[in-house]
Amino acid sequence: MDLSNIRNIGICAHIDAGKTTVTERVLYYTGKNYKLGEVHEGTATMDFLKEEQERGITIQSAATTCPWERSGTTYEVNLIDTPGHVDFTIEVERSMRVLDGAVAVFDGKEGVEAQSETVWRQAERYGVPRICFINKMDKTGADWEFSFNSIKERLGANPIAVQIAIGHGDNFEGIVDLLNMRAYYFDASELGAKIEERDIPEDLAELAAIHRHELIEQATHFDDSLLEKVLNDEDPTPEELRNAVRKGVISREATAVFTGSALKNIGVQKLLDGVIDYLPAPTEVPDTQGTDPKDEEVKMTRPNAVDAPFSALVFKVVADTHGDLTYMRVYSGKVAKGERVLNSVNGKREIISRMYEMHAKDRLSLDEAHAGKIVAVVGLKTSTTGDTLCSPDAPIVLERMTFPDPVISMSIEPKTSEDKRKLGDALTVIRREDPSFRSLYDDETGQTIISGMGELHLEIIKNKLLNDLKVGVDVGKPRVSYREAITGTATEVRGKFVKQTGGRGQFGDVIINLEPFTAAQAEEEGLNFKDSIAFENKIVGGAVPKEYIPSVEAGIRQTAVSGVMAGYPLINIKATLVDGSFHAVDSSQVAFEQAARLALTDACQKAKLTLLEPIMKVTITTPDEYFGAVTGDLSSRRGMVVSSEDRANTRIVNAEVPLSEMFGYTTTLRSLSQGRASSTMEPLEYRPLPPNMVKEVVAEV
Repeated sequence: MDLSNIRNIGICAHIDAGKTTVTERVLYYTGKNYKLGEVHEGTATMDFLKEEQERGITIQSAATTCPWERSGTTYEVNLIDTPGHVDFTIEVERSMRVLDGAVAVFDGKEGVEAQSETVWRQAERYGVPRICFINKMDKTGADWEFSFNSIKERLGANPIAVQIAIGHGDNFEGIVDLLNMRAYYFDASELGAKIEERDIPEDLAELAAIHRHELIEQATHFDDSLLEKVLNDEDPTPEELRNAVRKGVISREATAVFTGSALKNIGVQKLLDGVIDYLPAPTEVPDTQGTDPKDEEVKMTRPNAVDAPFSALVFKVVADTHGDLTYMRVYSGKVAKGERVLNSVNGKREIISRMYEMHAKDRLSLDEAHAGKIVAVVGLKTSTTGDTLCSPDAPIVLERMTFPDPVISMSIEPKTSEDKRKLGDALTVIRREDPSFRSLYDDETGQTIISGMGELHLEIIKNKLLNDLKVGVDVGKPRVSYREAITGTATEVRGKFVKQTGGRGQFGDVIINLEPFTAAQAEEEGLNFKDSIAFENKIVGGAVPKEYIPSVEAGIRQTAVSGVMAGYPLINIKATLVDGSFHAVDSSQVAFEQAARLALTDACQKAKLTLLEPIMKVTITTPDEYFGAVTGDLSSRRGMVVSSEDRANTRIVNAEVPLSEMFGYTTTLRSLSQGRASSTMEPLEYRPLPPNMVKEVVAEV
C-alpha cells in the first residue's frame, strides 16, 4: 500500500467519553465487524479482557487495522483504542509515542475533563496532531457550544469547527457540514449506515453562517492563496478550505472539531473522512529522531520511507501462551518474517519468527511489514517496551518514551511454597507487560512490595495474579510511596571507610557538600539529574584519583535510591565532592563507594531529613446541594479546594489532596451524594509531610 494512504491514529479521552463506542462504530462502518459491539453489554471487540467486560472500562490499549474507502481510494487505518482511566495512563503514553495522529473524544455535556487534559499534554509532548470529536450529543444536557469553548479555554488549543450539531439531547438529529454547507441525517433503522443529505434547517442557517465565517477566517492563517481569494471577496471551495485546515492540523497550530453520537450511530463516518482529510500519513510527519548506539550525543534520523534501513520501536509486550506478543511500529525500511534484527539498546540479535496484523485479540499472519505499519511479532526474547529494533548494518536508537513513577504500593505474600515459586515468574511477566508497575522483595519482612499508579491499577494486578497467572497471594493494605528530602544544607561532611582484615585492606575517604536542588537548577548548571539527584566533582590536585570518582557518584546514587531515613528514595539533592584522600595500595572502587555511602548518610542527618508525600489533583463533579458536604469532607482529608465552577445545576470542584487521605474516597463520595457525585484524580507533585506525621510514617517502617 502507498504510504500516503496509511493513517496511524489513536482514540483517546477522559474515562466514559465514549472512546471504545466510537471505535466499535469505526469497525462496523469499515466492514471489519458485521455487528455492533456495545461496551455496556460487554460485547465490545476492543475490550476483550474479562476485567474490561465486567467493569465496562478499557484497561489496556488494543490495536486494529481497518480499510476506509474515500473518493475511490482505499485507505488503511491502523487504530489504537486507549484507556481513559488515569491509573492506565501508561497505555496512552506508549500509544502516543508511535502514532502519527489522534482523535480526542469529548463528552458533549461535560466538555474537556481532567483526564482529557492529561492525554492532550501527552499528545503535545510527542508532537501528535489531533482532531476532536464532541460525542454524546444525544445526552440530556449536551451543549455543543460549551464543549467547543472548553477545548479553547481548558486546553489552550485552537479549535476549528468543521461541523455543528443539529439539536441536542433527545432532539439531536444530525450534523451540519460547514465546508459544504449541507445537513446530514443518519438513518437509525440502518444503524446509521445510510446517510441522507439535505438543506440546512432554517433555524440553524444563521448559526451555521457564523461558524462558516469563523472557519474561513481561521483557514486563511494557514494558506496565503486562500487569504488572497477571501480578500478579493471570492467564496473558497470546500477543497481549498479542507487543504488549509489540514495544514493547520498537521503543523499542530489548529485542531478540526467534529461532532455526533457514537451510541446513536450519528457522525462516525464523517469523522473517519476527517481522519483521512486532516491527519497526516507517515510520509507527512517529520523524520524519526534517534541517536547513535555508540554515542548518545550523536543525533541521527530515519526517513519514513520503505527504501531506508529498517528501524522499529517496541511499544508494548503482551505475555502469551505461545510466546510473548511484541507490538512494534515500523518507522523505516521493511522487515520479513524469519529475519534477524538488532536490538540496538541491549546489543542483542533477535529473530522475528512470526508476524501479525492485530485486530484486538485476533491476528492475521503477515510475511512482511514496511514503514508506517503497526504489527505484533513473536520470537523476541530480550526486547522490552521502549527498545529499538533495527538493521544490524545501520544501527540507531530511537527516542524512548517516559514512564511515570508509581504513587501507591501494597504488600503481597504467597500463600504456599508453590505460590512462592510461581510469584517471581508472574511478577516478571507483569513487569514486562506494564512498565508503570514495580515490585521488590523486602528481606526483613519477607514480603513482596508491588507499586502502581492507583488503587484500581493494583486491584487489576492482584486479580491478574490470582485469576490469570494462578498465584495464591494474601494482600496487605495499600501504602503511599513517600520520598525523602533535605530541608537544609551540609558542608564538608566526611565519609571514611577503612577496613583491615589481614593482607590487603580497604581505604576510601571523601568529603562532600550536600544541598537541596531542582531540575531547573540542574538544567542551568548542565548537570545530570537522573532520579532527581545531581552529582558534581570539584576535586583539584588529585586528592581523589580520577578512576574513583565514578565509584563515589555510584555510591551516592545507590544510597539515595534506597533511602536514608525510612527506605523511600531521596530526591532533589546535589552532592558535590570537594576533597578526600586515598591509599596507594588499599584504595579501591568498592572502598570509595562505601565512603560515599557513609558521607551521604551523615550529610543527610546534618541537612535535616524530612518526607515528601504525593499530592493528587482531584476533580469532583457534584450536584449543588452536596457542595458543602463534599468540600467539608475534602478539608477533613487535609485537602485544599483550588477552584470551583458552576455548570448548570452542578459544581465542578478542583482540589489538591494528599494521596494518603484518598484511599476509599470513591465509596465515601457516593454515600455523601447518594451516588450522584463523581471524581477523578491524577498525580500532581510531591510536598513536605507535616512534621507530626513524619514520625508516624517512620515508626511504621
